[in-house]
Amino acid sequence: MFLNYPKIFPIRHWLWLFLWLIVGISCQKPDTEIHQPTPYELAIPPLFAEKLIAPVIPVDNPLTVEGVALGERLFFEKLLSGDRTQSCASCHQPQRAFVDNTRFSDGIDGTFGTRNAMPLFNLAWNYDARFAWDGKELGLEQQALEPITNPIEMHGQWPEIIRRLNAHPQYPSLFEQAFGTPQIDSLAIVKALAQFERTLISGQSKFDRYLQGDVLLTEAEQNGLAIFMDETKGDCFHCHGSPNNPLWTDNQFHNNGLDAVFTDLGLGAVTGQATDKGKFRTPSLRNLSYTAPYMHDGRFETLEEVVAHYSSGLQPSSTIDPLMKKVQQGGVQLTDEEQADLIAFLRSLDDPQFIANSRFSNNN
Repeated sequence: MFLNYPKIFPIRHWLWLFLWLIVGISCQKPDTEIHQPTPYELAIPPLFAEKLIAPVIPVDNPLTVEGVALGERLFFEKLLSGDRTQSCASCHQPQRAFVDNTRFSDGIDGTFGTRNAMPLFNLAWNYDARFAWDGKELGLEQQALEPITNPIEMHGQWPEIIRRLNAHPQYPSLFEQAFGTPQIDSLAIVKALAQFERTLISGQSKFDRYLQGDVLLTEAEQNGLAIFMDETKGDCFHCHGSPNNPLWTDNQFHNNGLDAVFTDLGLGAVTGQATDKGKFRTPSLRNLSYTAPYMHDGRFETLEEVVAHYSSGLQPSSTIDPLMKKVQQGGVQLTDEEQADLIAFLRSLDDPQFIANSRFSNNN
């Protein structure tokens, strides 16, 4: 009964069959769908938007909701340390504006460093992208890379860290959501950490609210601001900025008269230039009530000691910054009342909402 069928389909039948195959293939869903991360909208304080240029966000590491969330989790992740006992948050504690309260931090082997931990906030506005006290880390991603393997800090080994995260029940999928691939490597880890750190923004101090017309300063705080801005008094604004710079740092490197002889060369050890010896990055004046002790080596335990240094404790040296104009007199010679007023102003730069932010309460 099959003898009556043509042995060859007419051409139109082949054309219809081909068309249906094309339609069928195009309608099939791929076995795996590539996840597209959700862009993260950075919450920029009004004064930052008004007085600063745009934050630095690398084109190869844009902020995403998934990347920031992964970075936050990794920031508190003890699997990143050699013996699983420390995380980034061990030395950068949220309740202390992301520092600890010791002069030097100890690593997993009980070894202490030689520098005080720097606070972590407003990092996306460091336009020169030099990080650490001596500026050795170029870019926030590079800065996040170094402590994980540093033998006196977390002392981890990348192959082992990557093995641990790959074996974790959640991390492979979290990396896929953040970067479109479940592949975990050191680059993806530090990219996520850097994304989270760029969201650490402190911009809600009493002084910020004063500039926005919401509160008034006390008489002592007003006097302290005047002393801060007076070149014949505190003369602080050249390095730490003014009300027009809500970062309260120039993020540059200065020798501020701590030592006549250098045991730590600071920027000079990085550049190899004799003129850079004893220079360290200017820290922000925000949140000083939470970030003691002070200076690159944590030598001052109180703000009173810091202000006394600039008032009467400057040490002359070959690279002391020209801005330390009264070095021959030992400093700017503030009275006790002027020093107290200056400290009152500095405390108006504290941001209690920043250290109390519930986003930073994660612990693995």
